[in-house]
Amino acid sequence: MRPCDDDDDAASTELLPGPVRPAAAAAESFALSVVAGPDEGRRFTVAPGLPSRVLAGTSPACDIALTDRLVSRRHVAFELAGARLRVTDLGSTNGTFVQGIRIGDVYLQGSELVRIGETVLSVEALGATQAAPLSRAVQFGRLVGASEAMRRLYPLCERLASSSVPVVIEGETGTGKEVLAEAIHEQGARAAGPFVVFDCTAVPPTLVESTLFGHERGAFTGASEARRGVFEEAHGGTLLLDEIGDLDLGLQAKLLRAIQRSEVQRVGSNKWIHVDIRVLAATRRDLEREIQAGRFRDDLFFRLAVARIELPPLRKRQGDVTVLAHHFWRQLAVRGAPFPQGFAERLSDYDWPGNVRELYNAVARRVALGEAAPIETTRSGLTSSGAPTGAPRPRSTTPEPARGGTEHAISGDVIEEILALNLPLPRARERIVEHFERRYVQRVLAQHGGNVRSAAAASGIARRYFQLLRVRRSA
Repeated sequence: MRPCDDDDDAASTELLPGPVRPAAAAAESFALSVVAGPDEGRRFTVAPGLPSRVLAGTSPACDIALTDRLVSRRHVAFELAGARLRVTDLGSTNGTFVQGIRIGDVYLQGSELVRIGETVLSVEALGATQAAPLSRAVQFGRLVGASEAMRRLYPLCERLASSSVPVVIEGETGTGKEVLAEAIHEQGARAAGPFVVFDCTAVPPTLVESTLFGHERGAFTGASEARRGVFEEAHGGTLLLDEIGDLDLGLQAKLLRAIQRSEVQRVGSNKWIHVDIRVLAATRRDLEREIQAGRFRDDLFFRLAVARIELPPLRKRQGDVTVLAHHFWRQLAVRGAPFPQGFAERLSDYDWPGNVRELYNAVARRVALGEAAPIETTRSGLTSSGAPTGAPRPRSTTPEPARGGTEHAISGDVIEEILALNLPLPRARERIVEHFERRYVQRVLAQHGGNVRSAAAASGIARRYFQLLRVRRSA
C-alpha cells in the first residue's frame, strides 16, 4: 500500500485543535437475545469496534440475519452511543417497537424488549468494554476528516485498499463516495492502472450498454467507428459504478454476467473480451429497499456487496466542518491568505444537507467573493435572515461584517461588470463563481503542466469532478 502524500498529511494534521488520541474510552456492550419468533434462542452482541452500526433484517448481508417473514430486508440498526444503545428503524414495512411503542430512533439502557415483525429481542447491558483504539490518521488519501466517525473508518478503508474484493460505498449525496473510491484505488495494488468512473445517471438509457461494454462499427445508427466501453478502459485498474442503484433493471443482468465472467461483449459483436478490473460501486440509495421494490437484482447486489462501507453525513462528523473548511481554504485561496476570522464558527451553525460538497462550494464562494459571500447559519436560534429555526431556512444574502482586509480571488473590475448587468442575486453570484472556477482551473492546470490527474489531486477533488469543471468552464 502506498503511503499518503507527506505534504497532505502534514497539512491535515496542522488543522487539528490538539493531538490525536489513539485510544478510545471504555464503552458499554449489549447483548440482543431472540426470546420469541422463528429465530428464538439466537444471541447477538453489539460491542465497541467495527462495524459502526449493526444491521438486523432478513437480508443475508445484515449482521443480524433473521428468517422472520414479517421483518424487512434491512429493518433496524443498533449502534453504541456511550453507555446507551441507539436503535433506529430503517424505514421498515411493519415498524420497530420498544416496550410496545412504535419508534423511529431511541436510546436504550438495557432490560428493554424490541419487537420487529414476529421477532422479539431482549436487550441486555453487559457492562463496560474497552473500545478499540481509534486510528491516529486524519485522512485516507484525499478523504479528510478527524472526527471519531471518520477515524473509525480508516482502518477498514486500509484493509479494503489492500484487497481486491468488490466494495459497495453507501452514503448521502455529497459525502465523498467517489473521493473514497479513488483513494481505495490509489492506495491499492492497482494504483498504476486506470481509475474509470461510470455514472449510471449521466448516460442516456439508449447508450448505457454501449458505454459499458463498447460497440463495433455499424452496430447502430451513428456508430461510425468501433469504440471501447468503460470495462475495457479500466483493464488493469479499477472501475467505479457510480449511483449503481439508478441502473436500468434490464441491464443489471448483463452487468452481473460481465462482472462474474470478467468478460464483455461489445454491441454488434459475438466476440468475448477478457478484462482484468476491480469493481467498486457507489450509491445514495438503500439497495435493500430497491431489491424489495423490485428495482434492483438480488444476485447483483450480493456480487457487488462482498464488502460494504457507509460514509457518515457531515452532520454526524463532529468537528469536521472546521477541519474541512481549513483544508479547502488552503487549497483554494492564494498561498498564505489567512483563514477569515469567525468564518468557521458561522459554518458550524449549519447542518449541511449537501454534505462535504456543499461545504466545499461555500468555501469556494468565500474565496471568490470575500466577505460578500452568503453563508447558511442558525446561530442564536435564528437563521441568517432572522427567521426562527423551525421555519424554512432561506439562504443568507447578508455579507459578513468587515474584518479588515479581503481575500478576493477575482478582480473588482469583473465583479463591477457583473453587478452592472443588474441580475438577480442568485444569477449574479453564479456568474462570479463561474468566472472564479474558470480562472482556478486554468491556473492549477498551468501549474501542473496540463496534467489533469495532478491538478485534480492538488485541488482536493475527484478527477472526474475536476474534468467536469474543466469542460464546463472552458465552454
